Amino acid sequence: MDFAEKLNAFAGRVKALKSKIKTEEATKTSMIMPFFNMLGYDVFNPLEFIPEYTADVGIKKGEKVDYAIVDKKQNPVILIEAKCCGENLNKHGSQLFRYFAVTPAKFGILTNGIVYQFYTDLEAQNKMDKTPFLVVNLLSLKDDTVSDLQKFQKSEFDVNTIIAKATELKYSDKILQFFLNQIKNPDSDFISYVIANVYRGRKTQRVIDDFRPIVKRAFTHLLNEKVNERLQTAINAGDALAEEKPEDSVTQHTAEENWSNEFLEGFFVIKSLIYYCAGDCVITRNTNGDELEITLENDKTKWICRLNCKEKIFYMNRPSNGKECTKRQIRSLDDIYPYKNQLCEIVQRFSQKG
Repeated sequence: MDFAEKLNAFAGRVKALKSKIKTEEATKTSMIMPFFNMLGYDVFNPLEFIPEYTADVGIKKGEKVDYAIVDKKQNPVILIEAKCCGENLNKHGSQLFRYFAVTPAKFGILTNGIVYQFYTDLEAQNKMDKTPFLVVNLLSLKDDTVSDLQKFQKSEFDVNTIIAKATELKYSDKILQFFLNQIKNPDSDFISYVIANVYRGRKTQRVIDDFRPIVKRAFTHLLNEKVNERLQTAINAGDALAEEKPEDSVTQHTAEENWSNEFLEGFFVIKSLIYYCAGDCVITRNTNGDELEITLENDKTKWICRLNCKEKIFYMNRPSNGKECTKRQIRSLDDIYPYKNQLCEIVQRFSQKG
């Protein structure tokens, strides 16, 4: 059984247990310690995996972090702060931050047994970054995060390799977010840079403002082309894909012509969010009047989300609370971005079902 298979099997165990775990101690013994055991660490060997590791902070003595993974010289390499599986991790980072600063550890992990947030010190040496370079959600595993997590196995663990990967992940995410923001609302500097090789006149503010909608349309066209290119590649590879009927295409075109620019851009924003987490999945669209529906492989039973252009309502399928869908009133496209992870979870869930 390879690592991905072991991890998926373990994730299934966590999914079955999570509703029955009510305390931090139960989370540690039933979920967190088995997780690190799966990574190859002997969690019962205090020369390798130390519970209640002492990390004195300033004048405060006896401060303890839940676990420390140490090297052969007993120096901590990874600090692990554990919380109950029902807790949100957002409010607990400061505790691990303090411990990280007073030890030689290069990595800090904050976890509730379901979500694992991995931190290091890319921005300032010996000072833990405020944002994790890797987040692994066992209930929503993706191929790239599985590959990144594999580097934390005891048999493969190498500080320099992981630091290099952490740097790549940190900045690639920032670059992606920058481009997504520019697609939605390109700033003047970016527009000026883009048109430098296509417009030879003086780049006054009026010229930049005139080019703004052109640049936005060019980006959305490029993004759409890349999505269609992925679709065509999948078809050529022999994937069983249902093609849209010609009459549907006519209806779709008519509906798109009636959409406001804001919601036409919204359509591409949603597709771009899904594009970067969908792997080899094929995302298709259907339209009906003022409502856009995005589905997996043109299967209407696998609809991912809907956007009602007239009422400005955003729907997402099958959230964790078990209801049929989540309904959100939105005021602008900015209100869609926070749902990136949830959209990816839906895609992942459908793609695993096949």
